[in-house]
Amino acid sequence: MAALIKNEVFSCFVFYGVLLVIKMYIIAIITGQVRLRKKAFANPEDALRHGGLQFHREDSYVERCRRAHINDIENILPFLFLGAIYSMTGPSLAVARLHFLVFFVARVLHSVAYLCALRAPTRSLAYTVAQIPCISMALQILTSVAAYA
Repeated sequence: MAALIKNEVFSCFVFYGVLLVIKMYIIAIITGQVRLRKKAFANPEDALRHGGLQFHREDSYVERCRRAHINDIENILPFLFLGAIYSMTGPSLAVARLHFLVFFVARVLHSVAYLCALRAPTRSLAYTVAQIPCISMALQILTSVAAYA
């Protein structure tokens, strides 16, 4: 493990990866807080605890927050896998940092666009920009390991 942390690219990846996980937690907390504020609970036992079964219901903004969180799960988890493996292929620190930074900034923008309901195509552009470093890392990984397949 100490050798991995001494790998500058891997350490850079860990930095951005941890920031992304923290961002996911923040979106989850926002979703929970919006549920409480809007009194819109997905489970009857939660509704009963907070005022009654009439609050076992959906709310459009709660659903928007929930979808932002699900989208993070669908996109950040593959990035974590790709980034970890990519870090071990020996890329230059500057190029790797650019991959990680672009993904991070695009995912933050995507979440802001989702939660604030920014005008289209802001969210879809942020999504697309975040996919570019992932595709690049995937192709570079495949190129590195193709000889062993």
